[in-house]
Amino acid sequence: MKKDDLDPEARAAWINLPHAKTIAERIERQLEILRVLEGEGSKPLNTAVIALRHHLEPWIEDTDPETAAASADPVVLLARDLVKAIANDERARGDRLGQCIRNLFECLGLPNEGRRVSLACGENPDSLMR
Repeated sequence: MKKDDLDPEARAAWINLPHAKTIAERIERQLEILRVLEGEGSKPLNTAVIALRHHLEPWIEDTDPETAAASADPVVLLARDLVKAIANDERARGDRLGQCIRNLFECLGLPNEGRRVSLACGENPDSLMR
């Protein structure tokens, strides 16, 4: 465990997979607004967004705290893939997009990681939302 990660019990309190599904939808809308899901070079972003949304689709209720981290961990891997795809596409940056990425990681129980990776996705470091 990294020193700034939450311990498993504290992490479970942060995990909210149904809301993560909502945030994934917002991320997709932000990418659509930025017009990076169409045209040349859009395949990595599309693939990452579709995989994330597909994996979150079944979650309509919170998971049990005992299984929350295990349920969220596969989604975390997909979220990290999405962040890489965003970081590798210089067109895919924006304050609102970065905020959504931060919110996604918060819903996955990793708020510290979310604060870090949101900057790579365009969140303004001086944003009042941080």
